[in-house]
Amino acid sequence: MKLKFVLVTALTGVTLSTSGLALARGPWGANLGNTMGWQVMTPAERTEHQAKMRSFKTYDECKAYQHEHHTQMETRAKEKGVTLPAMGSGYGCDNMKARGFLK
Repeated sequence: MKLKFVLVTALTGVTLSTSGLALARGPWGANLGNTMGWQVMTPAERTEHQAKMRSFKTYDECKAYQHEHHTQMETRAKEKGVTLPAMGSGYGCDNMKARGFLK
């Protein structure tokens, strides 16, 4: 009986802690599939970029930053001889606006 209580308590704790982490991550997560230049960014730059994207309140400021970021990543990729995959629409600012995170 004690073992069952310990297991249930442990599983509940794991479930609650991972749920909290998911919520703490925010509305958008940067990754290889949705971030222009992911391949040529350092882990610190990826974290900074994700935080920056989450900080925007308006679509226009988000798009201005996104355009600047894409230009920088294209330049960096050329310097390194890397070809970046084409990014489809619906990512970043457009997706965040569609989901109600940007005005």
